[in-house]
Amino acid sequence: MRLLGMIGAFVILCIGFNIFTDGRFLTPRNLFNLSIQTVSVAIMACGMVFIIVTRHIDLSVGALLATTSAVMAVTQTELLPHILGLGLGNPVTWAITIVVGLLIGALIGAFHGWMVGYLTIPAFIVTLGGFLVWRNVAWYMTSGQTIGPLDSTFLMFGGTNGTLGTSASWLLGLFATAIAIWALWSGRRAKAAHGFPVKPVWAEATMATIIAVAILGYVYIVNSYAIPTRRLQRMFEARGEVMPEGLVVGYGIPISVLILIIVAVSLTVVARKTRFGRYIFATGGNPDAAELSGINTRLLTVKIFALMGFLCAVSAVVASARLANHSNDIGTLDELRVIAAAVIGGTALSGGIGTIYGAILGALIMQALQSGMAMVGVDAPFQNIVVGSVLVLAVYIDIVYRKRLGAK
Repeated sequence: MRLLGMIGAFVILCIGFNIFTDGRFLTPRNLFNLSIQTVSVAIMACGMVFIIVTRHIDLSVGALLATTSAVMAVTQTELLPHILGLGLGNPVTWAITIVVGLLIGALIGAFHGWMVGYLTIPAFIVTLGGFLVWRNVAWYMTSGQTIGPLDSTFLMFGGTNGTLGTSASWLLGLFATAIAIWALWSGRRAKAAHGFPVKPVWAEATMATIIAVAILGYVYIVNSYAIPTRRLQRMFEARGEVMPEGLVVGYGIPISVLILIIVAVSLTVVARKTRFGRYIFATGGNPDAAELSGINTRLLTVKIFALMGFLCAVSAVVASARLANHSNDIGTLDELRVIAAAVIGGTALSGGIGTIYGAILGALIMQALQSGMAMVGVDAPFQNIVVGSVLVLAVYIDIVYRKRLGAK
C-alpha cells in the first residue's frame, strides 16, 4: 500500500503539472528528458540506500561525482593522447576512461569506509570532509575550467546521443515486463510454499498490471519522441545514405536509463538474495547483535562505501556524457538530492529498512517536482523551499506510517 501511495502521488503530481503547463509536461519530449535527468541521482540513490540502512550517511557523493568526472575528462583529453597516443575517437579511449573513473571512485569510497569502519570516525564527519576535499580536488584538476569535447562513444552514455532505437526498445520492454511479472508470481509461490503470509490475489494482480503499464507505457513514450529531421539527415549522411522523404524515427530507450535498470536490478538481487545484502540489513537492524553473530561490520562498512564510490563514478559517466563536457559545477547539491530521494523512497534514517525501487521512485518524484516547477515558472529559491518541505513531510509521514504499522 505504501508503494501504491507513492505511485499515486507521482501520477497526481504529473497530472497537476500537465494542467498548469497547458499539456506540455506529459509530452514525449519532456518525459524523455525527465528520465535522463533522473538517472544520475537515481543511480547514487541506489547506493545511498545501503549507506543509510547501515545507519551511516554520505555527504560527499556530489563532490565525488565531480572528482571522478574530472578524472575521466582529463584522462581522455590529456593523459591518453599524450601518454599512449590514444586520441578522441579511438575505439578503446572510452573504455579505458570509464575503467579509470570507476576504479578511482571505488578507491575513494573504500578510503571513506576505512576511516568510518576501522578508525571509527563518524560517517557524517568523514563525508563532510570529503565533500569539501573532493569538490576542490576536482577544481584543481581542471583549474576550474570546462573540459570538452569528450569522446563520441563516451557521449553515448548520456542521453539523446545514445539510444536503443524503437525496435530494440519494444523487445527490451516486453522482456522486462515478462521477467518482472514472473518474479512477482514466483516470489508469491515461494512464500506460500514456506507458509509465509502472501498478499491478496487482487493486490498481486494490481501490482502486475501497474508494472506492465509502467514499462510498456514508458517504451511507447520514448519511442514517440521523434529524432529531429535535420539530425536524422546528418545521421544518414554520415553513413553515406539518403534519408527517405517523410521518414520519422523515434529515439527509444536511452542507454543511460538502461544503465540505471541494470544497477537497480543488480542491487535488488544483492539486497535480497546474497549474504552481503543480508549482512547489510542485519547490521542496520542491530549493529551490536550483527557483530556478536560474527559479521565483520568494519569490513562491511568499507565495502558499502566502496560501492557508493563506484556508483558515484557511474553517475559521473552519465552526467558528464549528458552535458557533453566536464563542468566545474557538475554534481553541485547532488548529495542532498540523493539523500532526499532515498528517504522519500522509504529508507529509514534509523537504519535496517529501505528498498532500491523506492529510492528510484523517490528520485523520479524529486526530479518531476523540480522540472514541473521550472516549467510553471517558479523561481529557483522557491523550488528549493518546496523540495525541502516535501522532504521533511515525507519523513514525518514515514514515521507516522511505521508507528501505526507497529501498533497493529
